[in-house]
Amino acid sequence: MSMVRQKRTIPGTSIFDGALARKGYALNKMCFSFNSADNRDAFSRDEDAYCDAYGLSDAQRAAIRGRDVLGLLAAGGNVYYLAKFAGILGLDVQDLGAAQTGMSKEAFKAMLMAAGD
Repeated sequence: MSMVRQKRTIPGTSIFDGALARKGYALNKMCFSFNSADNRDAFSRDEDAYCDAYGLSDAQRAAIRGRDVLGLLAAGGNVYYLAKFAGILGLDVQDLGAAQTGMSKEAFKAMLMAAGD
């Protein structure tokens, strides 16, 4: 008996599955390195060299250069690791959530607050 899985899709959303995890391994590994202040400083000094050291793909590099959170998610980035990158940019997880939903940060926060009622 063969079990065939149908890939789930949610319009406008990158589903972080096994394939996307493999695609984003280098990116997520690099973002995890930002737990260290020394690594954050090294990235800030020379982003290209830092990306070289982790072997990022062209799409990942372009998304890093463009500060394109949705592009990073599509390139295999896991939001929990991307939060480390966002911290370098002075962003927080609510900024990432707002970017994912196409909302302003204020509207995103209001939505979260309303959901908690």
